Amino acid sequence: MTNEEILRVTVLNSWKLAINRLGMTLSELSDEQLQQHVAPGKNRVFYLLGHLTAIHDRMFPLLGLGNRLHPELDETYIANPDRVVADRLSATELRRVWSEVNNRLIAAFERFTLEDWLHKHTAVSDEDFAKDPGRNRLAVVLSRSNHMSYHLGQIILAHSRH
Repeated sequence: MTNEEILRVTVLNSWKLAINRLGMTLSELSDEQLQQHVAPGKNRVFYLLGHLTAIHDRMFPLLGLGNRLHPELDETYIANPDRVVADRLSATELRRVWSEVNNRLIAAFERFTLEDWLHKHTAVSDEDFAKDPGRNRLAVVLSRSNHMSYHLGQIILAHSRH
């Protein structure tokens, strides 16, 4: 394997690992358990799943991969705190949307070359990218992986207390 292939596989495997860990944890939770709060008065696990799904869905245009699949999630899971806007999806539907968004991201990431990973994301201008080439697709995916892992820790903690 070349260094380029190793880097490409490492990034992809890291993303898949985080997605799979969250998926396994969610598969252990009943629909009722998704309604648990991560801490008293804090977000529900359901809300965190919706939030992560919306954030990942926003990655399609940010990474230049096309249009979002579910922009309707933003009002409930990004623009507002938990329970301000009623959940529009059932637990089954939200789990399906989570899988749909992440399966499509993984399929796109599997086609990325090292050059694709290091290409600028769409929220940075050419001028700013020339000054800071670290503002690339790889940086976005690493940031989103960390974000997902943070919320996974919250979900695991909530599940372990109940």
